[in-house]
Amino acid sequence: MNKTIIAIAIVGVVLVGGYFLFRGSYQSTPVPQISNQQPTTQPSDLEPSVSEQPSQQPPTSQTPEVKENLVTYSNSGYSPSTLTIKKGETVTFKNQSSNSMWTASAKHPTHVVYSGTSLSEHCPDPDNTAFDTCTSIEPGDSWSFKFDISGTWKYHNHLNPADTGTIVVE
Repeated sequence: MNKTIIAIAIVGVVLVGGYFLFRGSYQSTPVPQISNQQPTTQPSDLEPSVSEQPSQQPPTSQTPEVKENLVTYSNSGYSPSTLTIKKGETVTFKNQSSNSMWTASAKHPTHVVYSGTSLSEHCPDPDNTAFDTCTSIEPGDSWSFKFDISGTWKYHNHLNPADTGTIVVE
């Protein structure tokens, strides 16, 4: 008799516990939709429906895709040696060599060509307006520069002036 009562009590606890456990998984919270139109729904329309399925299409972006302009610096120099971009685009110079690099506008050692100022006049360059890192960039690090002036701009590694490249800004 005692075993029967214990078995019934265990089954009852399992059933009651299962009821509370699964009851919580069927509740959902409505997610408000952002729209440029005036809302036309009634409060009762906001309650979730079992038949509604979320959209499988990814959201469309209103911002244009940004093209990444990358120049890598390795132990053999800059690659690509010439890069053509549009005015206003940014180029990232990534140091993948085993040494420091210091990318700067030609002509070595003055760095005067892009900004019209000499090395001593534009470094340090807190506004990043001169085509010159103004310091060495360690291996693994990178530096980016936005080209706002159209033209053909030669550059070099100030720490190894034989390593050169060209940015063509259209």
